[in-house]
Amino acid sequence: MSLKKQYTLTKPFCKVTFKLPKDLSNYANQVVVTGDFNNWDVESIKMKKLKSGEFTATLDLDKGKEYQFKYLVDGRVWLNETEADKYVPNEFQSENSVVIV
Repeated sequence: MSLKKQYTLTKPFCKVTFKLPKDLSNYANQVVVTGDFNNWDVESIKMKKLKSGEFTATLDLDKGKEYQFKYLVDGRVWLNETEADKYVPNEFQSENSVVIV
């Protein structure tokens, strides 16, 4: 998994690219990224499946903030980002990934 951050001097946001590798999503039909940035809506940010088998999505997130998030694979399996900036406990006795921008 990976997170890529692209900052600009003139914009108040950072482009963050979320990527789920094919070895984790090889048999997936759909992957969504959900979190604080979309009120944990599991329908609004569907990741695009690339020819390589990876899933990706790029979001503009406000600079100077932290966002909790997770990946949801086929509406059943929750995954954390292995390259998250940190992890925080959630109300379901597990952890959420955090990206700091």
